[in-house]
Amino acid sequence: MNPSLQPLKDSTRKIYITAWFFGLLFYFLDYVIRSAPAVMIPQLSETFQVNSIGVVSIIGTYYITYSTISLAAGLALDKFGAKYSLFAGVLILGLGCLLFIISNHYAGTTGRLLQGAGCAFAFPGCVYLASKGFSAKSLATAIGFTQCIGMLGGSAGQFIVGPWIAGGLAPKVFWIAIGLLTIAVAFVLLFIIPNSNNETPKSAKKHTSVSLLNPYKVVFSNPQSWLCGIISGFLFAPTTIFAMTWGVAIFQQDKAFSFHEATIASAMIPMGWVFGCPLLGYLTDRIGKRKPVLIGGASVMILAILQILFFPEFCSTYVTNFIFGVASGAAMIPYSVIKESNPDEVKGSATGAINFITFGVTTLLSPIFSKLFGKAVSLDIDKNAHFKSTGLFWISGIILAIILSIFLKETGQGKKGQTLPVG
Repeated sequence: MNPSLQPLKDSTRKIYITAWFFGLLFYFLDYVIRSAPAVMIPQLSETFQVNSIGVVSIIGTYYITYSTISLAAGLALDKFGAKYSLFAGVLILGLGCLLFIISNHYAGTTGRLLQGAGCAFAFPGCVYLASKGFSAKSLATAIGFTQCIGMLGGSAGQFIVGPWIAGGLAPKVFWIAIGLLTIAVAFVLLFIIPNSNNETPKSAKKHTSVSLLNPYKVVFSNPQSWLCGIISGFLFAPTTIFAMTWGVAIFQQDKAFSFHEATIASAMIPMGWVFGCPLLGYLTDRIGKRKPVLIGGASVMILAILQILFFPEFCSTYVTNFIFGVASGAAMIPYSVIKESNPDEVKGSATGAINFITFGVTTLLSPIFSKLFGKAVSLDIDKNAHFKSTGLFWISGIILAIILSIFLKETGQGKKGQTLPVG
């Protein structure tokens, strides 16, 4: 056997597991940084000298670089390994946070673009480290735990940061602190992660350099790949655009929630994801089919929105939002389908491709939602009608996802697939 193809030594695996723990911190910070701006829109408006629509526009640029750099992140990990790829990603994220302290909207936009670019390395980086440190029997559990940590970060960005801001913490202090913490994590990862130069045979490296983009050609030429990404995008958008961006402001203005109540209401959605991602993944594996759980989860999302819109007294908004978050874990199921719909040799690239398509949908929907509903949040209008229109907008997107799911080929029947969550 070629020595370079032999399993990693136990000592090396332990190093990779240690690095994975710091990778989890990177992924946690990714989601904190992704969701935290939602609880400080008025303060950021003052910092960047723009109105609330301008702030949300700046926040939304995150997904432009996140989606596009997702493609490059997978290639960088394959070509250069985790040591320098993750160092670059975490360092870029930290610098993007520090730019948020500059009182200029150009600096804010640049900072948010850098945040998206850096965060694109978080999930694939954690998967890469986990694959080096854990055995095949434990890898799926490690990946599922990784996703849970990310979702906890999304909740913490509102549950914890919201009260801090309400209690008088200056946003600039927050961005300096989290920026420096992120940069510190970058150097820890650079120090801990082993060099990967000797892990891949020279022949494989030569082949990779010649056919670097061929895997993406295979994935993007498959119509099922596009269906998976678009479906996931429409199911994921209510979390990224509403809960992590507009939710606090809309619950405050339209439902007369206090800042604290609005923050909790919004944070319950990503908290639901913590449980929904592994739960729905387990259900698809249990029944051996993907589409019933995918469509069922999307249907529960619609029912949850309808309950909040038309029967608000029936159940607490907190509980319903949590249920919505659990059900929206269905957005992860296409990540299994795309891997099962493409050849084995391009499954890694399939993850980068679906991230690109999923967050491409978010990038397109964000300005549309802001223009149709965001700019009216602070206006003297019928708040109840505005809130219902907002909910019906998301219902229409979820219905479209269900319709597209009908054309998706079932890949899980008789298989033991593993749901690989989004980054």
